[in-house]
Amino acid sequence: MDAFAREVATEAAAINAGFALLFFSQSLVDATALSQALKTHAPTLAYAACSTAGEITPQGLEEGHVLALLLPSASFCAVSAMVDNLSSSGMDRITGEVEALRRLLRGRIGSCHSNSTFALCFIDGLSFAEEAVTSAIHWGLDDIPLIGGSAGDDLKFETTRLISNGKVASDSAIIVLISTEIPFHVFKTDNFVPTDEKLVVTASDPDHRTVREFNATNAAEEYAASVGIVAQTLTPMSFASHPVVVKVGGEYYCRSIQKMHPDGSLSFFCAIDDGVVLSIAQPKDMVESTRAALRDVEERLGGIDMILGFDCVLRRLDARNRQVFRDISELYRVNNVIGFGTYGEQYRSMHLNQTFTGIAFGERQAAE
Repeated sequence: MDAFAREVATEAAAINAGFALLFFSQSLVDATALSQALKTHAPTLAYAACSTAGEITPQGLEEGHVLALLLPSASFCAVSAMVDNLSSSGMDRITGEVEALRRLLRGRIGSCHSNSTFALCFIDGLSFAEEAVTSAIHWGLDDIPLIGGSAGDDLKFETTRLISNGKVASDSAIIVLISTEIPFHVFKTDNFVPTDEKLVVTASDPDHRTVREFNATNAAEEYAASVGIVAQTLTPMSFASHPVVVKVGGEYYCRSIQKMHPDGSLSFFCAIDDGVVLSIAQPKDMVESTRAALRDVEERLGGIDMILGFDCVLRRLDARNRQVFRDISELYRVNNVIGFGTYGEQYRSMHLNQTFTGIAFGERQAAE
């Protein structure tokens, strides 16, 4: 860990970085050790870090890595805060944190960059709180666009870790406000279309995002019958390949299933409640839909310098299942995507699943 922290410190000094984003696999890195190493070798560097379910590196989709993205002070001004104890936190406290960060950022930059600020959030992906947290952050941002990802733990579903300037926590979220002169564009892409096959939640435990029954039948059995597989064989791969979606304000959003329990109940990555109507979705070509989204972003910005991306771990599983993992990885590589595999994605006011959310940065020349 010391060698990595030393390298981060050297690079940060070379480009005068004011802030860093770090994404790490817990199978490789212990959060406390990473925090200690950064304290030793880069004591003045402000940063936000979270654990992952896979990484997106300059080489494409990888697993078992730690990576750092450094923001040079000449182009970026960043402030951040950690909100801990999410499960017992009032949402007003989160909105208050956001408002305090906005004042802090304004104090640092004056009003010159006020129309070019964006917000990032990293949330414990096992907190059951992402919807409420995302909504509370968005509420405090006014029209500042929000994008983010839920921290993962390599599909173990035990503990995720977040680090904010040396403080290590679970059941927490980090909010980062960043002002920049570089043109950017916030976007999302997914690859599913709803079918007419409906599942109505008839028995659930909303606090734990668990569904016991669909259509008054055992949840796993009813879901498996709807997608044409045997309930006993359900795995995260099955859920990635056969997503369910919910209609909100005329648009469909994924409500991904995390795992099956021995009693046939199903845990979700997103909020779920009695009476919610889910549609079984049919996946469409992930490579083509992702390529089209990236092309659209490139046209809007007149060229992409890099993309900070939050990619649902279920997309990664589905890409493997459909044997397009290498194609997706290559697409991310050639478009300079850096980021991580998530347990959920945040986009403006929404907490999503099975989606890629990202912020693309254009070439500075185009802005001048």
